Amino acid sequence: MATNRTFTMLKPDAVEKGHIGAILEKISASGFKIVAMKLTRMTKADAETFYGIHKDRPFFGELVEYMTRGPIVAAILEKDNAVEDFRTLIGATNPADAAEGTIRKMYAASLGENAVHGSDSDDNAAIEGAFHFSGREMF
Repeated sequence: MATNRTFTMLKPDAVEKGHIGAILEKISASGFKIVAMKLTRMTKADAETFYGIHKDRPFFGELVEYMTRGPIVAAILEKDNAVEDFRTLIGATNPADAAEGTIRKMYAASLGENAVHGSDSDDNAAIEGAFHFSGREMF
């Protein structure tokens, strides 16, 4: 059964390039309601835990370094069919393969610096949201 919430992060490259406002506007214009949001910075331990599923992959160290190099915007979004609709909105992981008008096509620089994270399942959306937000931070 699909839930109506998903988790996203605007990654360090999007924050560094000043794309926060434009990306949030695109999210809002696509019918998502922001129910939790904060500007924060992941520690090395945070990034290693959050991306632990990739710990044995060759890019893990580079991913941790990238995600800790600057602030991120973490947010929980609400909409019917949130996970699937948000994955469509952000586009393919590699911006070269992303559809026109998607967030990654518009704001990502490369496969490694792809501007935004979106949960890939309802279960992961709940886990990832709880990683960044306490219950009193969600509305």
